Amino acid sequence: MRHRCRVKKLGKPADQRRALLRTLTTELVRHGRITTTLIRAKALRSEVDKMITLAKDGSLASRRAALGYIYDKQLVHALFEQAPTRYANRSGGYTRIIHTMPRRGDNAEMAIIELV
Repeated sequence: MRHRCRVKKLGKPADQRRALLRTLTTELVRHGRITTTLIRAKALRSEVDKMITLAKDGSLASRRAALGYIYDKQLVHALFEQAPTRYANRSGGYTRIIHTMPRRGDNAEMAIIELV
C-alpha cells in the first residue's frame, strides 16, 4: 500500500531520482516537448511547474533556487525572460501530458510531456 506516499520512487535511489528529474526538467525547458514514460512524465510535471513558478516570481532568491536545480545557466536566464510574459494569465498547469503508444521493447506506457 502507498497511503500518504507522495513521491514516486521511479525504481531508483534518492540521488539518482533527483538527478533524473533535474535532467528531464532541463531538457523539457530547453526543447519544450519530450517523450518519456508516463510515470516519469507525471513525476516531472510538478518539478517543471515549480521552476516556472519561480521564473514568474523573478526575484533574485528564486533565480538562485532555479540555478541550483536546472543545469544550464543560459537556459535559466531564458526561462526567467520568457515565462512571466508567456504564463502571465495562468496560475498553474504549465505542462500537458499526452499518452502515446507503448514502447516496443518492454511495453512501457509512453507519453509526451510539453509546455503549454
